[in-house]
Amino acid sequence: MTTTEPGGADGAGRTRDGWAEAAGETGAASREALRDVLAELATEAVDDRLADFDLRSTEAQVATMIEESAVAVSAVEAAGPQIAAAVDAVVARLRAGGRLIYTGAGTAGRLGVLDASEIPPTFGTDPALVVGVIAGGEAALRNAVENAEDDPELGAADLAAIGVGPGDAVVGISASGRTPYVVGALRHAASAGALTVALAGNRGSAIGAVADLAVEVEVGPEVVAGSTRLKAGTAQKLVLNAISTIAMVRLGKVHGNLMVEVQATNDKLRARAERIVMLATGVDAEAAAAALAATDGSVKAAILVTLTGVAPHLARAALEREDGVLRDAIRRVQTDPEEPDVP
Repeated sequence: MTTTEPGGADGAGRTRDGWAEAAGETGAASREALRDVLAELATEAVDDRLADFDLRSTEAQVATMIEESAVAVSAVEAAGPQIAAAVDAVVARLRAGGRLIYTGAGTAGRLGVLDASEIPPTFGTDPALVVGVIAGGEAALRNAVENAEDDPELGAADLAAIGVGPGDAVVGISASGRTPYVVGALRHAASAGALTVALAGNRGSAIGAVADLAVEVEVGPEVVAGSTRLKAGTAQKLVLNAISTIAMVRLGKVHGNLMVEVQATNDKLRARAERIVMLATGVDAEAAAAALAATDGSVKAAILVTLTGVAPHLARAALEREDGVLRDAIRRVQTDPEEPDVP
């Protein structure tokens, strides 16, 4: 058995005995084949221009990190059409009542969980709407769970455990594009009828081959060779931001570019809610606060009440009838202020 007890012989906290046992289980021939695979991946390449990176000044190192991060932005920009196709497909599943599910291992898994966890407070959604699944479970959010990413059956089992089905959209994330856990998860999702999207850091990826749609953002060698939490991680977060944010916009969770579904759970967010009402309606802070108080803190209803003068209960009814889309609710109330009174 391997161990994650600190103080081991390698950076992941494994003991020498644990390392030897794990190496024996894998087999030298298998590792040689894997080394050959990794040698072909752009994300695993060594950038010879940075061979002196450890000798550079701090200022020069920072400049290099920023310059290389810009490469990630450009690579994501080039993948815009693939990202847009993924967004459209995800939105179709969400509108039909499905979920958006991210799955990955290590940094990729953590980024998926992070993006999923940011959606409810930002867009007022049920936490079950966007879900993050990481190899090794919650423990892997803070500590490496060894070998979890190597197990395709674990990926399949984790998605089976959350009942993935034909209404769902599953985004598998892997910098290398070959992570067995993600391959297993995507194959299971496909067998369950879910939409599958692969987000990889290399072209011609294994996860892209098993998914309905592939977003392959090749960022090239990392500043620290093989550390894909850097440029590849930056690119993955940018893509996830685009998928989840635009999906929420398309579901009517945003008015213009205002975050009208914000959940005001602390003073900063309460102040932000007031500012949004002020920006959307042109009223002062006192009027915005009064409208929010009258609508139990609903920014959308507060805006609707302020813009149209409709009673708070009619504002809520109009929003309900228009599936929460504020622009449509405003149009409905302005057309017939009495009609939206839902029984």
